[in-house]
Amino acid sequence: MKRMIHYFKFLTENQQGQTRKLCRCFCQGTQLSPNHDDSTDDFSMVSPRIRLRDGRHLAYVERGVPKDKATYKIIIVHGFGSSKEMNFLAPQELIDELSIYLVQYDRAGYGESDPNPKRSLKSEALDIEELADKLQIGAHFYVIGVSMGSYAAWSCLKYFPHRLAGLALIAPVINYRWPSLPVSLVREDYRRKFIRWALWLANHCPKLLHWWVTQKWLPSTAVIEKNHTLFNKNDIDILKTIPGFPMFSKDRLREQVVFDTLRHDWKVAFGKWEFDPMMLSNPFPHKQSSFHIWQGYEDKVVPSELQRFVSGKLPWIQYHEIPDGGHLIVYYKGLCEAILRALLLGQENHAYRPRSSLLFKEECYQETI
Repeated sequence: MKRMIHYFKFLTENQQGQTRKLCRCFCQGTQLSPNHDDSTDDFSMVSPRIRLRDGRHLAYVERGVPKDKATYKIIIVHGFGSSKEMNFLAPQELIDELSIYLVQYDRAGYGESDPNPKRSLKSEALDIEELADKLQIGAHFYVIGVSMGSYAAWSCLKYFPHRLAGLALIAPVINYRWPSLPVSLVREDYRRKFIRWALWLANHCPKLLHWWVTQKWLPSTAVIEKNHTLFNKNDIDILKTIPGFPMFSKDRLREQVVFDTLRHDWKVAFGKWEFDPMMLSNPFPHKQSSFHIWQGYEDKVVPSELQRFVSGKLPWIQYHEIPDGGHLIVYYKGLCEAILRALLLGQENHAYRPRSSLLFKEECYQETI
């Protein structure tokens, strides 16, 4: 039980380790904002925003070369409890060399973006498409999804594959309810059992869940950041260099709007999907190295065995594995450069080849969930 308590707190904070730029007021990256019109003088709003068809606003930040001069245009999707302020460590020299334009945005309810009470797999994808259209990025663009932000990236592949120039998932979460996942692979995985339990609470007893995650007897973020059950050594070293998890402090979780955003995000990510990713068709039949998954071999949040199975079922995915990587691989030195070179140029870094071949043969897993 103690292990599961620790794991729940981590799953609600696994991506809040992503760096906030202090110039945007420390907690700005995790500050949920009320709805208001763009014409209102609101000095707390420091980022540009677009207005969506349904009246909501999405906040975003731009990096790299001007988009009208860019060769490559990329939208980065942050994970659970994170924001557009996550630090994607792409070297400026590489950005200039390849003429890369990057845009990072706050998903619905996070940061400076308005909540979406109707959040769904499809709405997450349509937010990305509308962001691209409003910013006039062009007919084709790349998407990079980090951790739980991967479900929005999978949704792009489902709902508008014709707009994608390429796709990369970094330590992507896996939904244990995907029909193609074999029972024999996940039956004893305590993560699956815990996620089902937490999902049931989120759906049926949200008040009880809200009370539970704010109790003083639960471990603090400082304790969790040193927990070897959740992080490998490299992850723990990374956690010493980043601001921590302000959105998951008990004070922030007591705020109903913060809790509701996290709860709804969790429900979509781990609830029943409208599609099975492993049944999708290759959107890039005439291109190579256009869809990539990057996974830490020692990831204690999403087991590498599951990522290997997914990649084995979809052989058109380029699978990369960091031998000593945990869940926070997006912060590892040199990895973002390797991701961009693989995604944009098709350049493979041999250091990130899987330790062994993908051995998950379909005939070995006849059972399905």
